[in-house]
Amino acid sequence: MARYLVFAACVVLALVSIFLAATQQSVGWSIAAVPVLALVALGTYDIVQTRATLRRTYPLTAHFRYGLESFRPEIRQYFIEDDQDEVPFSRQQRALVYQRAKNVSDVVPFGSELPMYGTQYEWINHSLVPAHADSHDFRVPVGDERAQPYAASVFNISAMSFGSLSANAIRALNLGARQGNFFHDTGEGAISPYHREHGGDLVWEIGSGYFGCRDAKGRFDEDLFARHAAEPQVRMVELKLSQGAKPGHGGMLPGAKVTPEIAQTRGIPVGQDCESPAAHTTFSTPLGLLEFVERMRTLSGGKPAGFKLAIGHPWEWFGIARAMLDSGILPDFIVVDGAEGGTGAAPSEFINHVGLPLQEALMLVHNTLVGIGLRDRIRVAAAGKITSGFDIARTLAMGADWCNAGRGFMFALGCIQSRTCHTDHCPTGVATQDPARWRLLDVPDKANRVFHFHQNTLRALRDMLGAAGLEHPMQIGPEHILRRVSPTEVRSLAALYRFLEPGELLTGVPEHAVFKTFWPTARADSFAPPARASAMHVAKKTH
Repeated sequence: MARYLVFAACVVLALVSIFLAATQQSVGWSIAAVPVLALVALGTYDIVQTRATLRRTYPLTAHFRYGLESFRPEIRQYFIEDDQDEVPFSRQQRALVYQRAKNVSDVVPFGSELPMYGTQYEWINHSLVPAHADSHDFRVPVGDERAQPYAASVFNISAMSFGSLSANAIRALNLGARQGNFFHDTGEGAISPYHREHGGDLVWEIGSGYFGCRDAKGRFDEDLFARHAAEPQVRMVELKLSQGAKPGHGGMLPGAKVTPEIAQTRGIPVGQDCESPAAHTTFSTPLGLLEFVERMRTLSGGKPAGFKLAIGHPWEWFGIARAMLDSGILPDFIVVDGAEGGTGAAPSEFINHVGLPLQEALMLVHNTLVGIGLRDRIRVAAAGKITSGFDIARTLAMGADWCNAGRGFMFALGCIQSRTCHTDHCPTGVATQDPARWRLLDVPDKANRVFHFHQNTLRALRDMLGAAGLEHPMQIGPEHILRRVSPTEVRSLAALYRFLEPGELLTGVPEHAVFKTFWPTARADSFAPPARASAMHVAKKTH
């Protein structure tokens, strides 16, 4: 009966306190009896309730377990985990962002803590003839053939919607983007007043809910889109097909969270459930997708238009590539979102087991565009755990033209990786709609941190490239990045990955498993799986 010992002790203390309070007429004992009686009441309820066996078996003491479990992540993060443990971002990664955001020294003394002889260790080879670029403001031209082209920074703020982030977080991100002359992706939650307040460059993301450009029935509204896309602050328009955190999932914003402010921003009724469908309703084929991108470009007055996707079935991406060849309609840019996740909360299975990680996804997109001879006409961006100059360099070496970061800029705002984004209880006011929390986030201070993080990261990129003998990120290639694959073997990315030659897919099928299996049968008019893939599960069908 030892499991009832604490409860029994509380009962005894309560009886003693009541007896002494009654016999001695003591106010002190009366006050002392109150918390003990409260514990007795809680223990009694634990015993009589039927929902939690643990509490019935261990009245009162079970609550100590729940209490310890509730702050286990904080104990692990601050006292137990190694500086290099990435869960999902290591302490060293977060510390680097904090230092650069605060504009304090980020130098490391006494040598590296990284396991240089462990597999997956990566580095960039330096040159005996280093180069030097006068500016770290590296630019990538997008949509040169369009009426309103844009010169994008090689490092920008990834898609994070108002609703998932607070009003002051959006304000600070946009003000920082304006100060640093880089862009701020709105996310699919539409352009809020907080995006507009400081005038920083925006990439307007349109998702399957068509928020900000939808009619009363949730259909795409051309007039609304054209009106908002024409705003000078909107520099590019982006169609979201899927995101790394939960590709193919969609989402639901409960009606209780649809405040008048969010309803006005998204163009939805107040207090009603707001659905983001898993798939678009405006098109259903690769050709239809490209026609919609062209439609967005025309309605925006010739601003660069593209799409964002997390790579899943390879034949669907190949279908889009086939559609480019058949129709001649090209996006100005493609954003590849890695399955590493992002700021959006998602079911465990989606976070951990759905979608292609960034490096493989980026390689597939880059190789396909090279193979069909269109890589020089389409810009490719990448998003997935970008926090340092080396992260940018490696991603550009694998085929990207620029990088977007979401969680990195959240750290710059003060995020501490408490992983409570979905609870509305964010301790730093970044990912919450609770005014009592987000109003404490100081916009000018956090905007300066966003600006400094961007600038200091690009300075680090410039210096790293200079050490390798390069003057611009566009010069870096897979031969510059080395990876240890065993304690005694090192390979460059150029040796580890199969890179297609320009136009190689136009003349045949390369010796590459994915291309050999799915490229010949990919269709521009359908996302449907090829016959070979469908046949593999016929045996499981029941009649």
